[in-house]
Amino acid sequence: MLEEVAARYHTEVLGYGPPMKSPQYLAINPMGKVPAIVHEGRVVTECAAICAYLAEAFPGAGLAPANADERARYYRWLFFAAGRLEAALTNKLVFQGEPDAQQQMMLGYGNYHAVIDNLLQAVTARHYLAGQRFTAADVYVGAHIGWGMQTGSIEQRPEFAEYFARVSDRDAYRRAGELDDALAAQRSEI
Repeated sequence: MLEEVAARYHTEVLGYGPPMKSPQYLAINPMGKVPAIVHEGRVVTECAAICAYLAEAFPGAGLAPANADERARYYRWLFFAAGRLEAALTNKLVFQGEPDAQQQMMLGYGNYHAVIDNLLQAVTARHYLAGQRFTAADVYVGAHIGWGMQTGSIEQRPEFAEYFARVSDRDAYRRAGELDDALAAQRSEI
């Protein structure tokens, strides 16, 4: 998202475990989780919130919704992915099974297949989630889909592959990947 908005930024890589629970980092994010950004003294955590914040903080990038129709779809799919999709994927990975009918009534997402089917509808209804143009919702949801297909937590479906190809065929996505690869190479040398 930082590459999409063309912001100048500095990355600090934290290792899992003690570095993420250090007093310095807990002052930024008391949950001790990544990512977090500090922009003009303001702390923002949670991936979907970071995407929405940066889209608004950098309006020239054109990644925030432009009208009420886009805004409705934009927020719907940002929060769907942050809530229902993440919960369904986490439960699938951790518990390796479907909740029974009674448990599905208690869970906000119901079951994994319902979530995946809803997500499939979202990526096929329009060229992008909010409409015909790429927004921060596509950054966030696209990352989930790409990672999910790579790890097997999201089923390989042609519609997901086509959507991910659209959202990842961007200069900012390629730059971010190159930066991540360079950071990973540095960390492996340590």
